[in-house]
Amino acid sequence: MNPTIVLVHGSFADASGWNGVINRLQADGYTVYAPPNLLRGIPTDAAYIRDFLGTIEGDIVLAGHSYGGAVITNAATGLANVKALVYIAAFALDDGESVADAGALGGSTANLLEAIDIRPFPDAGEGNGDGYLKTELFHEIFCQDLPDELAAAMAAGQRPGALASFVISSGPPAWKDIPSYYMVASQDRVIDPAAERIMAERAGATMVEIDSSHVAMISHPAVVADFIRRAATAG
Repeated sequence: MNPTIVLVHGSFADASGWNGVINRLQADGYTVYAPPNLLRGIPTDAAYIRDFLGTIEGDIVLAGHSYGGAVITNAATGLANVKALVYIAAFALDDGESVADAGALGGSTANLLEAIDIRPFPDAGEGNGDGYLKTELFHEIFCQDLPDELAAAMAAGQRPGALASFVISSGPPAWKDIPSYYMVASQDRVIDPAAERIMAERAGATMVEIDSSHVAMISHPAVVADFIRRAATAG
């Protein structure tokens, strides 16, 4: 019996970014879910995804993109039915590490916060707020290999991430006990590809590299679906 595949999006995006991957996996007979990521911070977001996983019977392959990787790293810890973790240009954090810490692993001095507009939300707390990639920079930074029209629509409908989600420390990583797979996006302008390689290597992940922007699941859905399928059929 095929495992159920659960796909978790990251900041500045929503679950529709997985549509091309979902279509291909469903055509192969997989049950696929792409629940919303709340984007409020690792503890809240991981708890929500963990509760969602608790409603699924049988084996699960859990995939995350970008900040979604930080979420699955925490949500799957201790869950025996999660058989594989798949990171697509994602944050595979270590214990005590934040997204900001991991982003600097490759030595990059780029500051993503300089490309973000901050907008308030109720009860955000002092120093917090919702971060949106600046509309005029969205295509160049997030998805430079997508058509202009699609990038413009994505920029208009992006899901913001709370600033707290960038600095909250991760808990014990699920990748220490669960087989992991990592797709490095070599043209990524959101996460330094050098940092992606470091995260993949320390997690002992099966690693592949793709000539892609940050959104490999949109620009190369067939390749990403194949990679997830590889994790689902391993062992």
